[in-house]
Amino acid sequence: MILKNKVFKKGSIVLLILLMLTSMVVGCSKTATNEDATVADTLELKETTDAEEPVIIRLTGGDYGYPTPFQHYPRGPGGYKMQLVFDSLLERDENGLIPWMAKEWEISEDGLEYTFTIHEDIQWQDGKPLTMEDIQFSFEYFEKHPPVWNPVTMDGKAFVEKIEIIDKDKIRFTISEKNVTILEKIGDVRMIPKHIWEAIEDPDAFQGEEAVIGCGPYLLTNYNKEHGTYEFTAFENYWGSKPVVEKIQFVPASDEVLAFENNEVDLASIGSDLLARYQGDSRFKIIQNPGFWGYRLLFNMEKKSIFKEKEVRQAIAYGIDQEELVEKVERGAAIVASAGYLPKDHIWYNDGVKKYPFDVEAAKERIGDRKITFQLLTGNSNTEVRIAELIKISLKEVGIDVDIKSVDTKTRDHAINTKDYEVALTGHGGWGSDADILRERYATTVQAGSSPSSNIIPGYENEEIKALAQQQLGETNVEKRKKIIFQLQEIIAEEVSFLPLYNTTGYTVYQPSKYDDWMYMYDHHTVSHSKLSYLQRK
Repeated sequence: MILKNKVFKKGSIVLLILLMLTSMVVGCSKTATNEDATVADTLELKETTDAEEPVIIRLTGGDYGYPTPFQHYPRGPGGYKMQLVFDSLLERDENGLIPWMAKEWEISEDGLEYTFTIHEDIQWQDGKPLTMEDIQFSFEYFEKHPPVWNPVTMDGKAFVEKIEIIDKDKIRFTISEKNVTILEKIGDVRMIPKHIWEAIEDPDAFQGEEAVIGCGPYLLTNYNKEHGTYEFTAFENYWGSKPVVEKIQFVPASDEVLAFENNEVDLASIGSDLLARYQGDSRFKIIQNPGFWGYRLLFNMEKKSIFKEKEVRQAIAYGIDQEELVEKVERGAAIVASAGYLPKDHIWYNDGVKKYPFDVEAAKERIGDRKITFQLLTGNSNTEVRIAELIKISLKEVGIDVDIKSVDTKTRDHAINTKDYEVALTGHGGWGSDADILRERYATTVQAGSSPSSNIIPGYENEEIKALAQQQLGETNVEKRKKIIFQLQEIIAEEVSFLPLYNTTGYTVYQPSKYDDWMYMYDHHTVSHSKLSYLQRK
């Protein structure tokens, strides 16, 4: 992996230190609307950028919703666009959480109080100063009106009991019970200006210029829903590290690699089959993505009761040739997923969990004389259709008949959310998150409006998993918590209540002569999603 180890100028906290700390406690600019011209129509593409010229980065477009906390689409490209506009108390660099709007914080000995000291020079993009009342309001408003990405609740309940403004630059949060994930959750809440949102009763319908006023480093200056184009322009009065990139533009590109070679976009994702095209050429730099994006099969045990039988779920796991999926679908740019869910690149990955290599006899032995058929719901992308077809072929060998139903992505995601499927294929990121993701995936109740990457196992409960998942949440000792997480992975792999298939790795290629400050967040797979990729760093 080629990856620059850069340090943000306000300082960072090494991931291991972060884990120990969290475990020991637990000027208005015009905003364009849908009717405006697309970015690609109005701005000239350039091959290179001189030092004196503003840096303009062009990336592959696509509509991911209006980038407010309430109207972006649940998938990553929507949320990370929103975060260019809306800042939070903490951010993430290559190693872990770092100070952001909050320059420092303290955690009480009992792990129930979090006190943050905020930078005093922060202003909203309409020129008004940010106050502690804005921060308090943001948390309280999100409790009443949950945003798309909602870190203010756990299992549908708010975890902050009290918010106190201590000083003009200091605010304290009191939580209901000790929880090792709370620092990250509080730190991830996006701030919205009270003077705009306090009069808004329906944030899902609130659009226009004021809806996208945040205190982040970029203003939204163009959005066209029909064409899936966006333009974000650097906010000149940004309080923090100044943007190096003047404009970030998302433009149409039906073939990303072709668009990259035609200098229409500045970044492209490639598989192993295209590596030779760029390797050894000094014009290009290639970086390998961590395996924090993946595909999995979801079993609806309410709709298809046979899936309640562990032997049937294991038979399906043995009956799918995951190595074949990696080679034929991803051309080797992926890794077989762990049945314990946490992928190989995760810091707490357990390599000792039960594995399910393709084994026709093992599958048939578990099926016995059962007659198993099911409908497999999938999106209509070439990748997902190909995965579904290969699954159908391999399961046919073990005596399981599969009927493939292919629909568009939004329809598939809606069907998952409403539990209108028998078996569903879904792909998403977030596999590198804190290990509490195991509790969220396997031991929580499905909430209304959940995204397709949320826990959705209709008809399944496991008391041992639930008990261990809750235990790790309050475990303050790092090694003891890690031991619980390893045990959880072993039980989860044995139960295979849904089936992780593979995690994509792949590569990102770009021209360093155009821009060379890309970086990964420690738990994420895409450099273009990191806000710090566009800001000044040492």
